[in-house]
Amino acid sequence: MKVVFVNRFFYPDLAPTGLHAADVAFDLAAAGHEVHAVTSRLAYDGGGSGYAAEETVRGVQVHRVWTTRFGRGSIIGRACDYASFYSSAGWRLLWLLGAGDVVVAKTDPPLISVVAALAARLRGARLVNWLQDVFPEAAARSGMRLLSGPLGALARVLRDWSVRRAVVNVVLGERMAVEVGRLVPGVRLRVVPNWADGAAVRPVAPGASALRREWGFDGKFVVGYSGNLGRAHDCETLLAAARLLAGERDVVFSFTGGGFHFARVRAAGLANVQVRGYVPEARLRESLAACDVHLVTLLPALEGLIVPSKFYSVAAAGRAAIFIGDPDGEIARAIAAHGCGVTVAAGDAAGLAAAIRDLRASPEELRAMGERARAAFEREWDKPIALARWREVIAEVEKS
Repeated sequence: MKVVFVNRFFYPDLAPTGLHAADVAFDLAAAGHEVHAVTSRLAYDGGGSGYAAEETVRGVQVHRVWTTRFGRGSIIGRACDYASFYSSAGWRLLWLLGAGDVVVAKTDPPLISVVAALAARLRGARLVNWLQDVFPEAAARSGMRLLSGPLGALARVLRDWSVRRAVVNVVLGERMAVEVGRLVPGVRLRVVPNWADGAAVRPVAPGASALRREWGFDGKFVVGYSGNLGRAHDCETLLAAARLLAGERDVVFSFTGGGFHFARVRAAGLANVQVRGYVPEARLRESLAACDVHLVTLLPALEGLIVPSKFYSVAAAGRAAIFIGDPDGEIARAIAAHGCGVTVAAGDAAGLAAAIRDLRASPEELRAMGERARAAFEREWDKPIALARWREVIAEVEKS
């Protein structure tokens, strides 16, 4: 039996979806499975392609198919990139899959599960959907009006068909399980939260971070944001809070990553905000450790459709989190259950500024929150725990 992962990005690319898929693929290969990955030659950060078309990485046979390379600059260009990946990946899946094999479809690009479901049906293989978000609802609620009409209705029909075709659909949290169960009643669901690598990202005292010194943060209280800042995130509240704290010279905001709102953060021109691109994975631990507290955000309308996975890296680093969003959201619930941060309602910039001031004034409580975050991480969200859950999923599919 082969296990074939399909996602537009894969290791060594920095895309979180690809890195999580690679973690599971490498683990299954180490356990003796024949594992393949069907992916593109694109780079998540928009850089030129330097990835080999065919190679074997840690026992996984990686097939990087051809696609167009218009990037995220326009809807038409992105649609071309998606369509070319659907076509190329579909043909490669038909070539790879055989009776009884398993194809694990992620959600980049959206609706790749439909292509995987078709290939699986034609070849007698079994489908596992790994939902990193719920499309098209997530896109429509983030402001993509094109998906609020007939096109969105068609996308929902196709999505529902692929979800029903799957042996199991893996979702990231309990609220997502409820939402998918409501949208497509009766389907089989399994909750496997995303994770971070607790061996690679460990707690480091702020003063021991080389990046903290390189970035000029000595003597500052650093509020970090690490990763994608996209349409699903509450950028307005973050910037409004930064403006409220502009007169407090010891507070600095550090944004590292990319996404739809990063240009807006740069354009704000705030003296207490520093903006950088993605940090290499090898320096992620230092980057996270450079900050005293980290921000995590999700628009309330997106709860149940997306789970911000950056929270797990923050917890791995032993840092408290300030969540801006629904007080009953997936991350808000985790923070409350483990006492590892605070939650501020979306739009409450004054509340966010006050939370930052309170944590700055309470270093011992902030340290205790970070310790509780790491303890919770080691119990629930560390990489070995997630990989064991995924081995259980694959074992159950084998028996189906």
